[in-house]
Amino acid sequence: MFSRIMVPVDLAHTSDMERALTCASDLAKLYGAEVVYVGVTSTTPGASGHNPKEFGERLAAFAMEHAGAEGVGTHAHVAISHDPATELDDALMKAVKDTGADLVVMASHLPNLTDYIWPSNGGKIAAHAKCSVMVVRG
Repeated sequence: MFSRIMVPVDLAHTSDMERALTCASDLAKLYGAEVVYVGVTSTTPGASGHNPKEFGERLAAFAMEHAGAEGVGTHAHVAISHDPATELDDALMKAVKDTGADLVVMASHLPNLTDYIWPSNGGKIAAHAKCSVMVVRG
């Protein structure tokens, strides 16, 4: 049913994504799919890397760690954005296309008042992606 599952990852907050990561791994095992972890970074230094190369190395290490722990095939895909805070949705939509994902599994927070004004990242991806999207709360 699914062959490539894309999972957006924020390396600075992976502990907040455990349910989504487990869900993606379980689905990958069930369908024999590979998991592509996508991280969005800028060319300027940040908390997850001083440059895109270092960020990519950290993301690749994260993917390898999860491959061994979960027993699924994984890959890392780095998306470069000038301003990840404001261009995150666009970068993730491009990554869906670039990775050939047929399912996106995303972590999301519980809805709050601001989500009625500005949609969440998961909501926007679910509304516009051409593939299936699973938003995992909590």
